Amino acid sequence: MDQIHLMQVFSAVGEEESFAAAARRLELSPAAVTRAIAALEQQLSVRLLLRTTRSVRLTEAGRRYLDDVRQILSSIAEANQAAAGVNAAPKGNLSVTAPVLFGKNFIMPSITRYLQDYPEVQVSAYFLDRIVNLVDEGMDVAVRIGHLPDSSLKALRVGQVRRVLCAAPAYLAKHGVPQHPADLLQHTVIAASSISPRVEWKFGAVDDPTLVRLKPRLTVTSNDAAIDAAVSGLGICRLLSYQIAGELADGRLKIVLPDYEEAPWPVHVLHRESKFGSAKVRHFIDLLAANLRAHPHLNPHPVFPSA
Repeated sequence: MDQIHLMQVFSAVGEEESFAAAARRLELSPAAVTRAIAALEQQLSVRLLLRTTRSVRLTEAGRRYLDDVRQILSSIAEANQAAAGVNAAPKGNLSVTAPVLFGKNFIMPSITRYLQDYPEVQVSAYFLDRIVNLVDEGMDVAVRIGHLPDSSLKALRVGQVRRVLCAAPAYLAKHGVPQHPADLLQHTVIAASSISPRVEWKFGAVDDPTLVRLKPRLTVTSNDAAIDAAVSGLGICRLLSYQIAGELADGRLKIVLPDYEEAPWPVHVLHRESKFGSAKVRHFIDLLAANLRAHPHLNPHPVFPSA
Protein backbone atom coordinates (compact mmCIF):
# COMPACT_ATOMS: atom_id res chain seq x y z
CA MET A 1 0.00 0.00 0.00
CA ASP A 2 1.02 3.63 -0.48
CA GLN A 3 3.19 4.77 2.44
CA ILE A 4 1.54 8.17 2.80
CA HIS A 5 -1.90 6.53 2.83
CA LEU A 6 -0.78 4.17 5.60
CA MET A 7 0.52 7.11 7.61
CA GLN A 8 -2.72 9.04 7.15
CA VAL A 9 -4.77 6.07 8.36
CA PHE A 10 -2.49 5.47 11.35
CA SER A 11 -2.58 9.17 12.29
CA ALA A 12 -6.39 9.15 12.22
CA VAL A 13 -6.62 5.98 14.33
CA GLY A 14 -4.05 7.26 16.82
CA GLU A 15 -5.77 10.62 17.22
CA GLU A 16 -9.30 9.21 17.38
CA GLU A 17 -8.31 6.12 19.42
CA SER A 18 -10.91 4.28 17.43
CA PHE A 19 -10.93 2.35 14.14
CA ALA A 20 -14.57 3.23 13.50
CA ALA A 21 -14.07 6.95 14.15
CA ALA A 22 -10.97 6.98 11.94
CA ALA A 23 -12.94 5.27 9.17
CA ARG A 24 -15.64 7.93 9.34
CA ARG A 25 -13.09 10.73 9.37
CA LEU A 26 -11.28 9.35 6.31
CA GLU A 27 -14.47 8.18 4.58
CA LEU A 28 -13.14 4.61 4.39
CA SER A 29 -14.65 1.31 5.41
CA PRO A 30 -13.61 -0.08 8.83
CA ALA A 31 -12.16 -3.08 7.03
CA ALA A 32 -9.92 -0.84 4.90
CA VAL A 33 -8.65 0.91 8.03
CA THR A 34 -7.93 -2.42 9.70
CA ARG A 35 -6.02 -3.68 6.64
CA ALA A 36 -3.97 -0.49 6.46
CA ILE A 37 -2.89 -0.70 10.12
CA ALA A 38 -2.04 -4.39 9.76
CA ALA A 39 0.04 -3.64 6.65
CA LEU A 40 1.88 -0.82 8.41
CA GLU A 41 2.69 -2.90 11.49
CA GLN A 42 3.88 -5.76 9.26
CA GLN A 43 6.04 -3.37 7.25
CA LEU A 44 7.63 -1.89 10.39
CA SER A 45 7.75 -5.18 12.31
CA VAL A 46 6.47 -3.42 15.43
CA ARG A 47 3.17 -3.24 17.30
CA LEU A 48 1.82 0.31 17.09
CA LEU A 49 -1.62 -0.16 18.68
CA LEU A 50 -3.09 -2.19 21.51
CA ARG A 51 -6.62 -3.29 20.64
CA THR A 52 -9.39 -4.57 22.85
CA THR A 53 -13.09 -4.98 22.15
CA ARG A 54 -13.69 -1.57 23.76
CA SER A 55 -10.63 0.56 23.16
CA VAL A 56 -7.59 1.29 21.03
CA ARG A 57 -4.42 2.58 22.66
CA LEU A 58 -1.01 3.52 21.31
CA THR A 59 2.03 1.54 22.35
CA GLU A 60 5.17 3.45 23.33
CA ALA A 61 6.54 2.85 19.83
CA GLY A 62 3.17 3.95 18.43
CA ARG A 63 3.29 7.26 20.34
CA ARG A 64 6.76 8.05 19.03
CA TYR A 65 5.78 7.06 15.50
CA LEU A 66 2.61 9.19 15.65
CA ASP A 67 4.67 12.28 16.52
CA ASP A 68 6.93 11.65 13.53
CA VAL A 69 4.02 10.89 11.20
CA ARG A 70 2.22 14.12 12.15
CA GLN A 71 5.30 16.17 11.28
CA ILE A 72 5.78 14.31 7.99
CA LEU A 73 2.15 14.74 6.92
CA SER A 74 2.22 18.40 7.95
CA SER A 75 5.38 18.97 5.89
CA ILE A 76 3.82 17.26 2.88
CA ALA A 77 0.71 19.45 3.11
CA GLU A 78 2.79 22.60 3.47
CA ALA A 79 5.09 21.58 0.58
CA ASN A 80 2.04 21.08 -1.61
CA GLN A 81 0.77 24.53 -0.68
CA ALA A 82 4.17 26.06 -1.42
CA ALA A 83 4.31 24.32 -4.80
CA ALA A 84 0.85 25.67 -5.63
CA GLY A 85 2.26 29.16 -5.24
CA VAL A 86 2.89 31.58 -2.39
CA ASN A 87 -0.05 33.67 -3.52
CA ALA A 88 -2.51 30.79 -3.38
CA ALA A 89 -5.61 31.53 -1.33
CA PRO A 90 -5.59 29.93 2.13
CA LYS A 91 -7.68 26.77 2.39
CA GLY A 92 -8.13 23.81 4.72
CA ASN A 93 -8.38 23.49 8.50
CA LEU A 94 -6.68 25.89 10.91
CA SER A 95 -6.43 25.09 14.63
CA VAL A 96 -5.93 27.98 17.06
CA THR A 97 -5.59 27.97 20.86
CA ALA A 98 -5.52 30.74 23.47
CA PRO A 99 -6.55 31.34 27.12
CA VAL A 100 -10.33 31.48 27.62
CA LEU A 101 -10.95 35.19 28.21
CA PHE A 102 -8.14 36.28 25.91
CA GLY A 103 -9.53 34.11 23.15
CA LYS A 104 -13.05 35.42 23.59
CA ASN A 105 -12.10 39.11 23.73
CA PHE A 106 -9.01 39.35 21.52
CA ILE A 107 -8.76 36.35 19.19
CA MET A 108 -12.37 35.87 18.06
CA PRO A 109 -12.54 39.22 16.18
CA SER A 110 -9.51 38.16 14.11
CA ILE A 111 -10.93 34.68 13.49
CA THR A 112 -14.24 36.16 12.33
CA ARG A 113 -12.50 38.56 9.95
CA TYR A 114 -10.22 35.77 8.67
CA LEU A 115 -13.15 33.48 7.89
CA GLN A 116 -14.92 36.30 6.08
CA ASP A 117 -11.82 36.99 3.99
CA TYR A 118 -11.02 33.34 3.19
CA PRO A 119 -14.15 31.25 2.61
CA GLU A 120 -12.19 28.03 1.91
CA VAL A 121 -10.75 27.86 5.44
CA GLN A 122 -12.34 26.18 8.46
CA VAL A 123 -11.12 27.23 11.94
CA SER A 124 -11.17 25.19 15.13
CA ALA A 125 -10.64 27.47 18.15
CA TYR A 126 -9.64 25.90 21.46
CA PHE A 127 -9.87 28.43 24.30
CA LEU A 128 -8.36 26.74 27.35
CA ASP A 129 -6.71 28.01 30.53
CA ARG A 130 -3.85 25.52 30.26
CA ILE A 131 -0.70 25.16 28.17
CA VAL A 132 -1.52 23.36 24.93
CA ASN A 133 1.31 21.44 23.23
CA LEU A 134 1.18 22.52 19.58
CA VAL A 135 2.85 19.38 18.25
CA ASP A 136 1.16 16.76 20.44
CA GLU A 137 -2.30 18.30 20.10
CA GLY A 138 -2.05 19.27 16.45
CA MET A 139 -2.37 23.06 16.78
CA ASP A 140 -1.27 25.47 14.07
CA VAL A 141 -1.23 28.71 16.09
CA ALA A 142 -1.20 29.48 19.82
CA VAL A 143 -1.27 32.66 21.88
CA ARG A 144 0.79 32.50 25.08
CA ILE A 145 0.91 34.99 27.93
CA GLY A 146 4.09 35.01 30.01
CA HIS A 147 7.77 34.30 29.47
CA LEU A 148 8.49 31.44 27.07
CA PRO A 149 10.78 28.47 27.61
CA ASP A 150 13.29 27.70 24.90
CA SER A 151 11.72 25.63 22.14
CA SER A 152 11.72 25.03 18.40
CA LEU A 153 8.51 27.05 18.03
CA LYS A 154 8.57 30.40 16.26
CA ALA A 155 7.39 33.24 18.51
CA LEU A 156 6.14 36.67 17.50
CA ARG A 157 5.74 39.21 20.29
CA VAL A 158 2.53 41.23 19.92
CA GLY A 159 2.13 43.06 23.23
CA GLN A 160 2.16 42.74 26.98
CA VAL A 161 -0.17 42.63 29.97
CA ARG A 162 0.17 43.29 33.70
CA ARG A 163 -0.67 41.05 36.62
CA VAL A 164 -2.63 43.34 38.92
CA LEU A 165 -4.49 43.41 42.22
CA CYS A 166 -7.96 44.86 42.05
CA ALA A 167 -11.03 45.47 44.20
CA ALA A 168 -14.38 47.22 43.98
CA PRO A 169 -14.50 50.88 45.13
CA ALA A 170 -17.15 49.95 47.73
CA TYR A 171 -14.87 47.31 49.28
CA LEU A 172 -11.92 49.72 49.46
CA ALA A 173 -14.09 52.47 50.96
CA LYS A 174 -15.25 50.10 53.70
CA HIS A 175 -12.00 48.23 54.45
CA GLY A 176 -9.31 50.70 53.39
CA VAL A 177 -6.69 50.62 50.63
CA PRO A 178 -3.63 48.43 51.35
CA GLN A 179 -0.35 50.32 51.14
CA HIS A 180 2.03 47.32 51.26
CA PRO A 181 1.69 43.66 50.19
CA ALA A 182 1.83 42.63 53.86
CA ASP A 183 -1.41 44.59 54.43
CA LEU A 184 -3.23 41.95 52.38
CA LEU A 185 -3.13 39.67 55.43
CA GLN A 186 -5.81 41.92 56.93
CA HIS A 187 -8.04 41.83 53.85
CA THR A 188 -10.46 39.40 52.22
CA VAL A 189 -8.65 37.70 49.34
CA ILE A 190 -10.18 36.07 46.25
CA ALA A 191 -7.91 33.58 44.47
CA ALA A 192 -8.38 32.61 40.83
CA SER A 193 -6.23 29.48 40.79
CA SER A 194 -6.24 25.76 41.44
CA ILE A 195 -8.10 24.84 44.60
CA SER A 196 -5.69 25.20 47.53
CA PRO A 197 -6.10 26.34 51.15
CA ARG A 198 -3.26 28.86 50.73
CA VAL A 199 -1.70 30.91 47.94
CA GLU A 200 1.64 32.68 47.68
CA TRP A 201 1.74 35.97 45.79
CA LYS A 202 5.01 37.53 44.62
CA PHE A 203 5.51 41.28 44.22
CA GLY A 204 8.25 43.46 42.79
CA ALA A 205 11.46 42.48 40.98
CA VAL A 206 12.07 38.91 39.92
CA ASP A 207 15.52 38.83 41.56
CA ASP A 208 14.28 40.28 44.87
CA PRO A 209 10.56 39.59 45.22
CA THR A 210 8.33 40.22 48.22
CA LEU A 211 6.44 37.03 49.07
CA VAL A 212 3.12 37.01 50.90
CA ARG A 213 1.40 33.75 51.88
CA LEU A 214 -2.36 34.22 52.04
CA LYS A 215 -5.40 32.18 52.99
CA PRO A 216 -8.16 33.18 50.54
CA ARG A 217 -11.78 33.43 51.67
CA LEU A 218 -12.80 32.34 48.17
CA THR A 219 -10.84 30.21 45.69
CA VAL A 220 -12.25 29.55 42.22
CA THR A 221 -10.85 28.00 39.04
CA SER A 222 -12.78 30.40 36.80
CA ASN A 223 -11.47 33.90 36.15
CA ASP A 224 -15.00 35.02 35.31
CA ALA A 225 -16.20 33.92 38.74
CA ALA A 226 -13.32 35.72 40.47
CA ILE A 227 -14.10 38.91 38.56
CA ASP A 228 -17.79 38.72 39.51
CA ALA A 229 -16.87 38.22 43.18
CA ALA A 230 -14.50 41.20 43.14
CA VAL A 231 -17.03 43.45 41.41
CA SER A 232 -19.65 42.49 44.02
CA GLY A 233 -17.35 43.88 46.71
CA LEU A 234 -16.26 40.62 48.34
CA GLY A 235 -12.53 41.35 48.42
CA ILE A 236 -9.23 41.78 46.59
CA CYS A 237 -8.33 39.62 43.60
CA ARG A 238 -5.25 39.14 41.42
CA LEU A 239 -5.81 38.91 37.68
CA LEU A 240 -4.25 39.89 34.37
CA SER A 241 -5.02 43.42 33.22
CA TYR A 242 -6.76 42.38 30.00
CA GLN A 243 -9.20 40.19 31.97
CA ILE A 244 -10.64 43.20 33.81
CA ALA A 245 -10.10 45.97 31.25
CA GLY A 246 -13.84 46.63 30.95
CA GLU A 247 -14.39 46.71 34.72
CA LEU A 248 -11.46 49.10 35.16
CA ALA A 249 -12.66 51.36 32.38
CA ASP A 250 -16.16 51.78 33.82
CA GLY A 251 -14.97 52.10 37.43
CA ARG A 252 -16.38 48.85 38.81
CA LEU A 253 -12.86 47.82 39.83
CA LYS A 254 -9.73 49.75 40.82
CA ILE A 255 -6.07 48.75 40.82
CA VAL A 256 -4.47 48.15 44.22
CA LEU A 257 -0.72 48.31 45.03
CA PRO A 258 0.41 49.33 41.51
CA ASP A 259 3.89 50.26 42.79
CA TYR A 260 4.55 46.64 43.79
CA GLU A 261 3.60 44.98 40.49
CA GLU A 262 5.86 42.53 38.73
CA ALA A 263 7.30 43.42 35.34
CA PRO A 264 4.70 43.13 32.55
CA TRP A 265 4.13 39.72 30.98
CA PRO A 266 4.79 39.43 27.22
CA VAL A 267 2.13 38.16 24.81
CA HIS A 268 3.36 35.99 21.92
CA VAL A 269 1.83 34.33 18.90
CA LEU A 270 3.43 30.91 18.41
CA HIS A 271 3.50 28.51 15.49
CA ARG A 272 5.52 25.48 14.51
CA GLU A 273 8.85 25.89 12.74
CA SER A 274 8.63 25.06 9.05
CA LYS A 275 10.77 25.57 5.98
CA PHE A 276 7.59 25.99 3.96
CA GLY A 277 5.25 28.94 4.31
CA SER A 278 1.75 27.65 4.92
CA ALA A 279 -0.62 30.16 3.34
CA LYS A 280 -3.40 29.56 5.86
CA VAL A 281 -1.05 30.01 8.85
CA ARG A 282 0.90 32.91 7.38
CA HIS A 283 -2.19 34.95 6.50
CA PHE A 284 -3.81 34.32 9.87
CA ILE A 285 -0.70 35.26 11.85
CA ASP A 286 -0.28 38.46 9.83
CA LEU A 287 -3.89 39.47 10.54
CA LEU A 288 -3.79 38.44 14.20
CA ALA A 289 -0.47 40.14 14.94
CA ALA A 290 -1.60 43.42 13.34
CA ASN A 291 -4.85 43.42 15.33
CA LEU A 292 -3.21 42.56 18.66
CA ARG A 293 -0.41 45.12 18.24
CA ALA A 294 -3.00 47.80 17.56
CA HIS A 295 -5.13 46.93 20.60
CA PRO A 296 -4.93 49.59 23.36
CA HIS A 297 -5.05 47.01 26.17
CA LEU A 298 -1.89 45.30 24.88
CA ASN A 299 0.25 48.34 24.16
CA PRO A 300 3.52 48.84 26.10
CA HIS A 301 2.13 51.43 28.52
CA PRO A 302 -1.56 50.80 29.32
CA VAL A 303 -3.03 53.24 31.81
CA PHE A 304 -5.58 51.93 34.29
CA PRO A 305 -7.11 53.74 37.30
CA SER A 306 -5.76 52.85 40.75
CA ALA A 307 -7.19 53.31 44.20
